[in-house]
Amino acid sequence: MTQKGMILVYTGDGKGKTTAALGLAIRAAGRGKKVVMLQFIKSPFRTYGEKLMFDRIGIEMIQTGVGFTWTKTPEEHRTALKAAWQLAREKLSDEQYDMVILDEINNALAIDKFSVDDVLPFSEVVEALKNRPSGMHVVLTGRSARQEIKDQADLVTEMKPVKHYYDEGVGAIKGIEF
Repeated sequence: MTQKGMILVYTGDGKGKTTAALGLAIRAAGRGKKVVMLQFIKSPFRTYGEKLMFDRIGIEMIQTGVGFTWTKTPEEHRTALKAAWQLAREKLSDEQYDMVILDEINNALAIDKFSVDDVLPFSEVVEALKNRPSGMHVVLTGRSARQEIKDQADLVTEMKPVKHYYDEGVGAIKGIEF
């Protein structure tokens, strides 16, 4: 009997959302599960420690983004989001995967500086989650998770900042943020 797949959401303003998803990917792969992680914001043109390690240990990770919204034009982001969503839909319907991680999809869905609903339709995201293979676990990360996603989820964890070295002027640290 196949166990029901869970929907897990890691959201909030605190650090650790992607890190939690990375841990789940490692745990699932360690149990022989087939995992894919799609990163909606991170670009394949930058080097990230998680990508380097996943390549070494054989966990599929695809970086589909072009970086933060202020680093490229709206059209560049829209094109990347459209391609990312097409790929995500394919993975969410592919029965070979036990776990699909949609890293920073919540951030992408919350973009309000330019229109994204025509390239990353929220209604399609909700439908894809409902219609995925029954044993597939899906992890959604990123700030500003919409209430409809939280309502559909089996687990929602909200990361809350208490203290962060960014507030003291310390920048991103290699091996911790990237």
